[in-house]
Amino acid sequence: MMSVVISGTGLFTPPESISNDELVQCFNEYVERFNQENHQAIAAGELEALSPSDSAFIEKASGIKSRYVMAKKHILDVNTMAPRFVERANDELSMQAEIGVKAAKQALEAANKSVDDIDLIIVACAYTQRSYPAMAIEIQQALGCGGWAFDMLVACSAATFGIINAANAIRSGTAKTVLVINPEILSPQINYRDRDSHFIFGDVATASVIEDETTATSEHVFKIIAEQPITQFSNNIRSNIGYTNVCTPETALAADKFFIQQGRKVFKEVLPMVSNLIAEQMSKLALAPQDIKRLYLHQANINMNNFIAKKVLARDPLPEEAPIILDEYANTSSAGCIIALHKHKQGLVSGDKAVLCSFGAGYSACCLLLEYM
Repeated sequence: MMSVVISGTGLFTPPESISNDELVQCFNEYVERFNQENHQAIAAGELEALSPSDSAFIEKASGIKSRYVMAKKHILDVNTMAPRFVERANDELSMQAEIGVKAAKQALEAANKSVDDIDLIIVACAYTQRSYPAMAIEIQQALGCGGWAFDMLVACSAATFGIINAANAIRSGTAKTVLVINPEILSPQINYRDRDSHFIFGDVATASVIEDETTATSEHVFKIIAEQPITQFSNNIRSNIGYTNVCTPETALAADKFFIQQGRKVFKEVLPMVSNLIAEQMSKLALAPQDIKRLYLHQANINMNNFIAKKVLARDPLPEEAPIILDEYANTSSAGCIIALHKHKQGLVSGDKAVLCSFGAGYSACCLLLEYM
């Protein structure tokens, strides 16, 4: 079987960032207003008072210090507390396609490829801006690529599932060089009035070039030497945003239409699932903990990442062994592990082994073992 590699990555970072302090200031203003406006109901025990948020709490609970967003102003407006975008005409490039194109061009440059080399584009992310036409086909046209394109949604595991689909397309002969693009516009899914989740997500786009090892000419090449996705249904991470919401307008903006999770249950159930998945792939190749030089993990929570890294390495990881980017970017769903790979390739030598692993809603998880070329 031919060897398939990741030969280039790209990253688009939105120009605006929101710090924890900025987010907390707006949230606490909302809490104060809510408690004042409802003080009689709260005093009568008919309504529960809201509790303020705190930057130190956010950082301790998640490791997040800031996040990038596509539209900052209205998120920090206590009267809105949600992003507001200017709607684009149908003949204009959509926002999600635009950021996907920017990440894709970086990835192509890193891989020493041109648009003429690409014959498949997979847009893999948590949400697409619309159902059809596919975002991937719009990006295909914007880049000027031939071949075919499609969208796929696997929440936080979309990027790794996309890479596996790309690798299988190459192995089957239906594609030669593939762009996997992860344009994650996540700020609209956040309930910025919810203390437990208002700080979690940020916006970003990443892209990866996947190709046959024999055609790779770039500086940083990772060969895929093992791969395994896994899914298991759970309601513990859920978002009910969808086109049928308009059919029940009275609940279209209810709390469950935004991101919700049962954090403690997620920790308890996902961590063993992911740790075992990585261990099984390492066992398949007879790799010991000391053989793993880099862990590119999904960037949801620093405590989860530290737990998994410690399990895999059988010791506390060094910062460079399990790089963290969520302090700056927050949770960027499927893009997080790709950002870690994109920003932390230095220091590896030929033959070094690395783990690229995602996990999240579904539940879905995917482990790719990589060898640096």
